[in-house]
Amino acid sequence: MLFFVIQHCTNRIQSSAKFCSFPAFAFLEMEITGFVFVIFLVYLVSRIYKLVLQRRNQCCYMLSYECYKAPQDRKLNTDLCASMVLRNKNLGLEEYRFLLQTIVNSGIGEDTYAPKNVILGREADPLLDDSIMEMDDLMFDTLDNLFEKSGISPQEIDILVVNVSLLSAVPSLTARVINRYNMRSDVKAFNLSGMGCSASLVAIDLVQQLFKVHKNSLAVVVSTEALGASWYRGKEKSMMLSNCLFRSGGCSMLFTNNNALKHRAILKLKCMVRTHYGSNDEAYDCCIQMEDDQGYRGFRLTKKLVKSAAQSFIINLKVLGPKMLPVWELVRYAVVSIQNSKLKGALAPNLKAGTEHFCIHPGGKAVIDGVGKSLNLSDHDLEPAKMTLHRFGNTSAGGLWYVLGYMEAKKRLRKGDRILMISFGAGFKCNNCVWEVMRDLKDANVWEDCIDKYPVNSVANPFMEKYGWIHDEHMSFIRMEDTSFFT
Repeated sequence: MLFFVIQHCTNRIQSSAKFCSFPAFAFLEMEITGFVFVIFLVYLVSRIYKLVLQRRNQCCYMLSYECYKAPQDRKLNTDLCASMVLRNKNLGLEEYRFLLQTIVNSGIGEDTYAPKNVILGREADPLLDDSIMEMDDLMFDTLDNLFEKSGISPQEIDILVVNVSLLSAVPSLTARVINRYNMRSDVKAFNLSGMGCSASLVAIDLVQQLFKVHKNSLAVVVSTEALGASWYRGKEKSMMLSNCLFRSGGCSMLFTNNNALKHRAILKLKCMVRTHYGSNDEAYDCCIQMEDDQGYRGFRLTKKLVKSAAQSFIINLKVLGPKMLPVWELVRYAVVSIQNSKLKGALAPNLKAGTEHFCIHPGGKAVIDGVGKSLNLSDHDLEPAKMTLHRFGNTSAGGLWYVLGYMEAKKRLRKGDRILMISFGAGFKCNNCVWEVMRDLKDANVWEDCIDKYPVNSVANPFMEKYGWIHDEHMSFIRMEDTSFFT
């Protein structure tokens, strides 16, 4: 449009030249040229101003977050775990040995939490009410604390997102939250299921997109998982792993794009990249809910999980790297890659040039170690994820926020620091993002009663010490149901 205006003015000048003297024509030309320049300048300034306002309105600030800590009577110590295993009459000596070896190498301690129906021995016949109560306890506990801590009323919330992969109730979980807190009738509510352990960042990305069209809004995200109804009762080893790794937990978070609340923010979302590797059959099948040959429902984790995580992570970094790394690191990486092009294996960029902290999903020891090895991370970098796995286990979509809580409780997070969040989930998905710390953070949160004990010198648990005798070759001649060692 601006081009046509200039062209029109030029044509008018040329046509006027036939009837004007040279001085008059020159003056007219200068006057019109100046006028066009002013129009162009005003247009340019207005566009820049509009883009700046648009960027300001698209900011995503985190105001607060609250992780869930279950009551003491839901803790899974060594003896309780053993008694739960023995309740499963489908298992034999081979399965007992496999479970023992798995839990010993898991990096999980004795202070994790299980669903109430599993603790009470009702995992064989779970009720819908068990799952609903499991979600109610977590959602309402964290939301009560979130609203109280932030001073934000539930009636002020404009957007609500709840993600729970293994439970899709009717009415939805978002409807239960709206009903409980008497939220406004125009609240934008979304209920996500089936997104796996990376669902938390999927939900935040949804909020970020909604912020682009809803100015000065407040959003709440609740990320958790319903485990009680999915506790596996069969004997397929790839499905027994989930019982060893997954534990109760979750988190509620408060976000805004209102710059008037910027001074209250703790984090600012800098960039996010979501990668879906589901087109690969191995990746799609490595984490999947299914029933075994005997009809027992559970969650299967195959040996291809670590490989799928690595491949999806590489794809994600190709997009995320240029967004988070400085130019000099990108140039250095390009030069080094060319020089070492004949070497086998891909070289990883130095992500520490673009971030100070690594918040890795505590999905399992193998995944954490795999990410650490590929990125050349130190023990200090991996400590928050490993200690979270030890204290709370794999809490699925809520796990990242326990890791963040550890960093905050250890007073690692300073104003201006950047945090790289790395998450993996069924599908197969790799969702990563970068946050900027808006002020010094030092709230002890759910780590308050134990942060002084961490990091522990060893993540070894007492299972092998107590039950290592099960590997004795003479045990093959004993019927396990006739023993009383576990009781």
